[in-house]
Amino acid sequence: MTMTDPRLADTSRFPDPVYTETVLRPLFDGAKDHHVESFRRIDRAHLVMLAETGILSAEQASAIAGALVSIDAELDVPALTYTGEVEDFFFLIEKELKKRIGPHIGGRLHTARSRNDIDHTLFKLGLKERIDVLLGEALGLLEALVAAVEREKSTLIVAYTHGQPAQPSTLGHYLAAVTEVMVRDIERLEAARAIVDLSPMGAAAITTSGFPIDRVRMAQLLGFSAPLNNSYSCIAGVDYTTATYSAIELMFLHLGRPIQDLQFWTSFEVGQIYVPNALVQISSIMPQKRNPVPIEHLRHLSSQTMGRARAMLDIMHNTPFTDMNDSEGESQGFGYGAFASGGRVLRLLATLVAQIRVDPARVRANIAKSCITITELADSLVREAGLSFRQAHEIAAHVARKVVAVGGSLEEGYGPFREAFAEHTGREADIGEDAFRRIVSPEHFIAVRARLGGPAPEALDASLSLYTQALAGFRDRAAARAAREAAAAAELAQRFSALSGGQ
Repeated sequence: MTMTDPRLADTSRFPDPVYTETVLRPLFDGAKDHHVESFRRIDRAHLVMLAETGILSAEQASAIAGALVSIDAELDVPALTYTGEVEDFFFLIEKELKKRIGPHIGGRLHTARSRNDIDHTLFKLGLKERIDVLLGEALGLLEALVAAVEREKSTLIVAYTHGQPAQPSTLGHYLAAVTEVMVRDIERLEAARAIVDLSPMGAAAITTSGFPIDRVRMAQLLGFSAPLNNSYSCIAGVDYTTATYSAIELMFLHLGRPIQDLQFWTSFEVGQIYVPNALVQISSIMPQKRNPVPIEHLRHLSSQTMGRARAMLDIMHNTPFTDMNDSEGESQGFGYGAFASGGRVLRLLATLVAQIRVDPARVRANIAKSCITITELADSLVREAGLSFRQAHEIAAHVARKVVAVGGSLEEGYGPFREAFAEHTGREADIGEDAFRRIVSPEHFIAVRARLGGPAPEALDASLSLYTQALAGFRDRAAARAAREAAAAAELAQRFSALSGGQ
């Protein structure tokens, strides 16, 4: 029996129609939709670098530059339909170059580079742009939070633990906690951007090139802070992707928690937070019902953002440490959805934070019913009556039980206090009724908690100063990055224009 080598019998031609529809066309459309401008920048920067290093002559570089200008002018990219004539968008541009200036010159633009380093540079340019937008939206929320901390720093609320009233605090103090987490989340996103901001160009397929390329110059022309050092890492180390989506996942996981609190605090039974009419929808059948549905949208959009970001990490998990399609076009496009939904959350939450208000009557009523200032009664008995904390705690617990049993208010509980004090100490209390009322008032509770990070005005003002400094630092660094990249874009345009004869 004769065995035929299948390679000799194979008369099929690339691309298979099903492969075209399931892989090549979606990839082409993704590049067309997301990466055209970045392709253009990479081609122009690479051409400038090849000319500056002498790898291409001035005449060759000028011819290629002119052809690139004509391609930009004549190619209607949005109208392009994938035909299968070329494998992908990169080869389409190369085909157009060869058509205009011939393969001998047109084929020289690809000297000392590969689709490997081009692709990762494309993805990094796309991520930097999206990270900058998300950072701007995050700073908008941070600014709204800082303003709300200032506005509400004396506004009483009930603070909950385990779903139950725990202690009085202020809305400003609560939002300050949210602000601190937000600051750390922005720092994580900034750190991820710094990883993205390292250029892979010049790595070529894996090991750089025998040509005297200038990787530092390529990084400068493309607006990167520096080249990524190891060339293998340039095409294999997709930690720029995982760092970005890890930061996004954490940011929206963390935001989902105060969003859930807002849902609880706006419930009819709690009623601690009032949402204005502009952010409330009325039931279609129950006209008395005010539904603060923006909070629900914030919750599910935060979860969607977190889920999309986590999915990106799952896609990268257990992939080989090399250049691979798992981390490339379609995965990158999938991840962009996290930026879209995340931006919606940040903008809407900033608007909500700026407009919510506390219902002081409901807060007062809930404080009174729940005896949540009782901790300060125990503390004051230690400080002012010389009792041990455990003895003071037992007296305070006795008072709370008596007051709650009759549905009363702690401020009216001086009688039960005198009884409990005498029972547990064997002597009369030397704290009078006026002093007792002061001790168990929520204002006193807040005022004496002036330690670092506490809700008292002086402590909260010190925290506010830190948040304001952090916000200013974020804005300064964002402005510096934007200025550096704008300068790089201007230099690239000038250098390319010189090659193309001002076209």
